[in-house]
Amino acid sequence: MIPMVNLKAQYAEIKEEVERGLAETIENCAFILGPNVQSFEKETAEYLGVKHAIGVASGTDALHLALIAEGIGAGDEVITTAFTFIATAEAIKYVGAIPVFVDIDPRTFNISPAAIEQAITPKTKAVMPVHLFGQPADMTAILEICERHHLKLIEDCCQSFGASINGKQTGALGHAAGYSFFPSKNLGAFGDGGLVVTNSDATAAKIKQLRNHGSDVRYYHDVIGYNSRLDEMQAVILRPKLKRIDQYNQARRHVAHLYSELMADLPLVTPFEDGLGEHVYHQYTLLSERRDELLKALQDKQIGCAVYYPVPLHRQNVFKEECAGLSLPVTEHVSATCFSLPICPFLTDEQIREIVSVIRGVLTA
Repeated sequence: MIPMVNLKAQYAEIKEEVERGLAETIENCAFILGPNVQSFEKETAEYLGVKHAIGVASGTDALHLALIAEGIGAGDEVITTAFTFIATAEAIKYVGAIPVFVDIDPRTFNISPAAIEQAITPKTKAVMPVHLFGQPADMTAILEICERHHLKLIEDCCQSFGASINGKQTGALGHAAGYSFFPSKNLGAFGDGGLVVTNSDATAAKIKQLRNHGSDVRYYHDVIGYNSRLDEMQAVILRPKLKRIDQYNQARRHVAHLYSELMADLPLVTPFEDGLGEHVYHQYTLLSERRDELLKALQDKQIGCAVYYPVPLHRQNVFKEECAGLSLPVTEHVSATCFSLPICPFLTDEQIREIVSVIRGVLTA
């Protein structure tokens, strides 16, 4: 059996450090916004090259609180992609804003800057690009559009921890950004967790207030806030992983490049790197008109595989009414033909060749 992500192998590498940290935390009884959360926030801010990093309860919360802190609210339009996990659009809906879905680049699967430009109206207040599958979106073009139209830029970095573009980390380019530490992420916790980053003192102060019941001083509440604090135990687990994140991401890139090399002659579309930034391969996603055959063959051999995402957001039941008549042809084609193979830092070359042999067997039969 080959899983999509080998979390057991990763844990074996950091087990001693994690268990020592957890034991110390239990002994000290500092469970809420304790020293590990504070240290992790400082360490991630330094790594990402931002002024502020604020731990929250999930990636969804990170996007939600970032939108509030940047003043996005009822009736505002936020341009984003329909080819992403629903949390991107959920966060927009939580604040009463309207997600405006636009099409994607056919090679990177990231939001199309040209499509953003065409979708801007007097109600547009923000753009939320997703650095999908670990590849940075075209931030040079998106930044220029946002600056010219005076729009907030809130990056969804839930799949791109460690990815960079133009010498800067994703998340360091917009007004604010949200990260997820879901266990399967490049930097994953042992449960839910998230992070908001920003270079704005005012935005950071607002996020800290919102994540802690709208309170700056204990038992004094200035706004209605949320209970959305990164757990101390999760920070213990994330800190040793953060020290190894570049190593992990480089290993993911090795896996991806070997896959692509071994499948270069096959009739399918392997991931495209646009050269604008460094892809960190949260997922290794291909396109094939014979997707269902390939998935069945892989599953029969107990090889992990998945489809991210089979139904784009504008076709989901929850958005069906408000998106009636909306056509996003590139998004729809990619959703109908995409599938993802196992990828993690601990996948061996032998396993990669085994996976590719199954795919080759289907496509050359």
